[in-house]
Amino acid sequence: MHEGEVEIDTALVTRLVAAQFPALADRPVQAVRSTGTVNAIYRLGDDLYARLPRVAKWAADLEREWEWLPRLAPLLPLAVPTPVWQGRAGDAYPFSWAIYAWIDGDPYAEALVDDPCAVADALADFVAALRRIEPVSGAPRGGRRPLRELDAMTRDAIAAAARDVDATAATAAWERALEAPVWDGTPVWIHGDLLPPNLLVRDGGLAAAIDFGGAGVGDPATDVIPAWSVFGPAARTRYRAGLKVGDGTWERARGIALHQAAMIVPYYRESNSAFTAMAVRTIQQLLSD
Repeated sequence: MHEGEVEIDTALVTRLVAAQFPALADRPVQAVRSTGTVNAIYRLGDDLYARLPRVAKWAADLEREWEWLPRLAPLLPLAVPTPVWQGRAGDAYPFSWAIYAWIDGDPYAEALVDDPCAVADALADFVAALRRIEPVSGAPRGGRRPLRELDAMTRDAIAAAARDVDATAATAAWERALEAPVWDGTPVWIHGDLLPPNLLVRDGGLAAAIDFGGAGVGDPATDVIPAWSVFGPAARTRYRAGLKVGDGTWERARGIALHQAAMIVPYYRESNSAFTAMAVRTIQQLLSD
């Protein structure tokens, strides 16, 4: 999917586990099929999994999780990843990698949930709890640059996505988002990537939020993007109400969601069709609102 991506397969993970964690050497190693683009994921038996960054620019994300997840987890109402062991870079694989406790569940899809509005309520509770955590000194920055700084690349991405989405309407929506009030800079904790693959469903309800590699302090509008990337109209209304999102933050969030989705479509069109379809759906939701 990426230029310079490291080749990762079952044989490599088996060797890494055996060399660095001999007590786990007899566990079966199985690739996990996923639309994820940052890490390759492999189950290690029933209760553990390994995550290995695909390219160098994301290798530090696991370090962020390792430091901050144990501090955040006790204060959150959903299950989140539990780091167990940290693997070392070496000749066979050039980046740090990590082993986590397995969380049962399936990536969010509306067909899997009993009530999308109940999921919207649960996710709003999660985001609100994250925002209440004090952004202590040394907390990493999360989120994206201000929309105005993303203008040129977003317009280019929309143009490149024109065969998949209504580029004229998307550009008009982007221009409206640019008029939204700029974030006032008051920091809050954000997850930063609340897309369907990072929300796990179990027994018809929302069970976990995963992939905290981009978590940090930043613009609260960032975690409003599930309104379009995850939900349809009814659950979107519930999500907005649950977070008490004002008009300015809502429009800024719309811009963040549009930027992210527009960047995904041309980049992953050939290499990750399911991820691209998710981004196209997000843009369609934005334009129908």
